[in-house]
Amino acid sequence: MATTDKKLVRSRSGLRMVSMTDNKTSSFTLPEPEWVPDNDCGYCMQRSCQSKFDFIRRRHHCRRCGNCFCNSCCDNKLPLPRMSFVDPVRQCNKCAEITKKENEFFDKHVKLLLSGGEFMIAEGDDDGEISTSYICKLATDQRYLVFEGEHSKMDSIGLDEIDTVKVIASEPNQQGFKVGTGVAIRHKDSFGDYQILKMEIKKDESSKSGKMWIAAMLKAFRLIMEARTGKPCNTPVA
Repeated sequence: MATTDKKLVRSRSGLRMVSMTDNKTSSFTLPEPEWVPDNDCGYCMQRSCQSKFDFIRRRHHCRRCGNCFCNSCCDNKLPLPRMSFVDPVRQCNKCAEITKKENEFFDKHVKLLLSGGEFMIAEGDDDGEISTSYICKLATDQRYLVFEGEHSKMDSIGLDEIDTVKVIASEPNQQGFKVGTGVAIRHKDSFGDYQILKMEIKKDESSKSGKMWIAAMLKAFRLIMEARTGKPCNTPVA
């Protein structure tokens, strides 16, 4: 009989499909928040509202932040894949806006990362390093970057081992905005030592997909940093 490494869990927030082991959890996943106790929130926690809860005006907890609000300030029901919820869940207005942007990443950019892009890749911080062509893609468990070469092999990189992602090359698009065409990824290897991996798109028909992959990777790293630190990553990727 086939086995699965995930199980369906019911919490007070709803049904979640969670990994049975931490080393199988997606690097984009956020933990489910603790709810503010009912006794500690007699008023809506939306600053512009602050309505008092009573028999008619009931309190509702946002499944993303755990704070409590009145129905008017917490009537959004949206998918929340970062917390592994199976069904759309209730969220406050502020969290709903964040979730909408993240869901665009999961709907569009994760597919790009899984499809992969073709790059010239060099290991090390030396500009003289020889580059080799690889297809780089996100593993299906969303925990590793894997590399597929026609005549060579390269170890995968755990997303949790990535320290920084830095744009090292760019060019203007049709609108005049700079688009990344190369990145340097600083990461820990299997021995715990930091290594530098440089990736640049190939100057051929695959360049468009390579640019889109890099843009998606930069967005992914922001989400990884948010999951790692518990704080929004509003600054450009280093």
